[in-house]
Amino acid sequence: MTQQPGWGPQQPGQPPYGYPQQPGPYGPPPPQRRGIGVGGGIAIGCGVLLLLGVLLMVIGLLAYDGDSGEAKGPRQPAPTAPAEQPTGKAPATEAPKEQSQADEFKAFVAKNGTEAEKAAIKHVTKVQGADVQNDLLDTADVYTDFEGGIMSKDAAQAKLIASAFADWKTSKNGLVTVYGADGRLISNGNY
Repeated sequence: MTQQPGWGPQQPGQPPYGYPQQPGPYGPPPPQRRGIGVGGGIAIGCGVLLLLGVLLMVIGLLAYDGDSGEAKGPRQPAPTAPAEQPTGKAPATEAPKEQSQADEFKAFVAKNGTEAEKAAIKHVTKVQGADVQNDLLDTADVYTDFEGGIMSKDAAQAKLIASAFADWKTSKNGLVTVYGADGRLISNGNY
């Protein structure tokens, strides 16, 4: 082997280090991809989610009245004015007072509940969301005078309240949440 100064050892028939190499045969081309691939799958998934969102929005617009925000239902005939009484008495001007959701719930449990549910229902102070149901995602909140927190000493009674609520209202996809006086969640359940 001959060695040139500064170039290191050299094999016979090879150019010294630092010289460009001669081009050799190229390897086989990479295989072509078939199918959707990762990028295409993400694009299809996003498209499906977008289509689902638009579909839910259209269903929501068809289900609710835009002016009042209330759910549409079958059209009821307009109430007719009651016939005047020939006795000369003026019709009563006071309408019967509507019960709150909490009062309706307590009345139902007082009539249909177990003794344990009747004892627990006395601690209910407020009910929200029980009057609006669309069977897509119904949520109701029951507020009590219990100590809040999942691990509170009143968690068992709060679970009884959630169970009684499920007896009172039914939904295909409802969730009732029971809160303490401090606003912390105590229990929840499906209804």
